[in-house]
Amino acid sequence: SLTTNLLMSCLTVKYTGCSKSFLAECEALSKVRHRYLISVITCCSSSDSSQNDFKALMFEFMPNGNLDSWLHPDVHDASQQLQGLTLIQRLNIAVGIADALDYLHNNCEPPIVHCDLKPSNILLNEDLVAHVGDFGLAKIISEPAAEQLINSKSSTGIRGTIGYVAPEYGEGGQVSSRGDVYSFGSVVLELFIGKAPTHDMFRDGLTLQKHAKDAFPGMLMQIVDPVLLSIEEASASSLLDGSNPMEHTSNAISSVIEVALSCSKHAPTERMCIGDAAAAIHRIRDSYVRITQK
Repeated sequence: SLTTNLLMSCLTVKYTGCSKSFLAECEALSKVRHRYLISVITCCSSSDSSQNDFKALMFEFMPNGNLDSWLHPDVHDASQQLQGLTLIQRLNIAVGIADALDYLHNNCEPPIVHCDLKPSNILLNEDLVAHVGDFGLAKIISEPAAEQLINSKSSTGIRGTIGYVAPEYGEGGQVSSRGDVYSFGSVVLELFIGKAPTHDMFRDGLTLQKHAKDAFPGMLMQIVDPVLLSIEEASASSLLDGSNPMEHTSNAISSVIEVALSCSKHAPTERMCIGDAAAAIHRIRDSYVRITQK
């Protein structure tokens, strides 16, 4: 039914820029169709009984909420006492996010830069398949293909969310697909380490990226999300075939973190392109599945 399969996102227009954000999201969503992107059913722009602007987007409903609520459940909210995500679920989520960005950057005409990738904008369906949403800050790039990965037609101030936004945006840099790649790297680090880049421990020069880089590779398992480790250790302890699945777990996590660190380098030109990152995450996931299903 409509009540169970659709979700409406309403926007109250009280501040300058709200209408612009809504139009940007409508324009972006009208151009995209991908299995790992939120499907918009329809949009509405009208006025309420008090003549206030009313704007709404109707999306496909995602029953498992957003990734942020799975990584950082509210201990005081019983509805958020969710089971932790397994390694293969996290790998699949990383694959979905990477494929969605690869589509936006390389398979849309014109290309689209999301500009606000973060866990709360990644929704999960009934099978915990990732769907990237919230295109309110999306930038549609119209320059020639040879230049689209470097600059957009206009420069901006900070676009995105602190902790996930590319550092060059805070320095007045121009919007580019490499900004999304930085955000992707930050999200993947958070997905496997379990700490948001805005966590209280990250201060006085310590960032999520530096935290991971300092531990990589020898000390990496000491900073991995303890929820993930407990799930995988419990699964490993149930095996009686003498195998060492935690070694495969460690190898997969190490490989993913290496990709995430490459994506979230400070200099935009030093980051992986999203196509290469997506291919790497696919290989890691597929290799882990082959090894563990023997």
